[in-house]
Amino acid sequence: MVQQYLPAIPSLYGARVLILPLVFLCSAVSVNFATMLVLAFICGFLWDAQHLLGEHGGDPDVYTHPVDSLRFGYSIILYAVMGLLMQSIQPLFKKGVWHISSLLAGLCIFLYLFAEYLIINFVRGDFTFPSVTFYRIYLTGAVTMLCSPIIFWIIFQLATYCRYTIEYHGLKKHPKYTNTCD
Repeated sequence: MVQQYLPAIPSLYGARVLILPLVFLCSAVSVNFATMLVLAFICGFLWDAQHLLGEHGGDPDVYTHPVDSLRFGYSIILYAVMGLLMQSIQPLFKKGVWHISSLLAGLCIFLYLFAEYLIINFVRGDFTFPSVTFYRIYLTGAVTMLCSPIIFWIIFQLATYCRYTIEYHGLKKHPKYTNTCD
């Protein structure tokens, strides 16, 4: 709900702080793979529900032309891809190098918005990419990345409060499922 009340920054080509994707990305690096996929589904569903449902096919400030062919659910896939990128640096995050996670969060936001714009152009059947759009996408990723330390701090505080330890298991097998037939 907070996202609805955050205005675009006119001096930065209308860039915004995207709270839902940022919270997802910061959470995706601190949870296991299955939980990340559940979060990707929930966040992608909420993002699509917020932006695709309506008479205009999304937020009229962002999408100036109706997009009738863009289907509900594409964001779930894009969120899962962003989550996979964040999961790939989980060993660094576990060691306390959250700065890399912050930078990758900004890159993921940029890639998400760029992919979303490409999908919309593909659905429309033409490709236009004005420089203002590139600046808006780039600066939205940068501004959102600058806010990521706040979200990481909140996640660390919640983990401490709930006595949760952020662990990295990766793709290694659990010890009780290893093959003992030698």
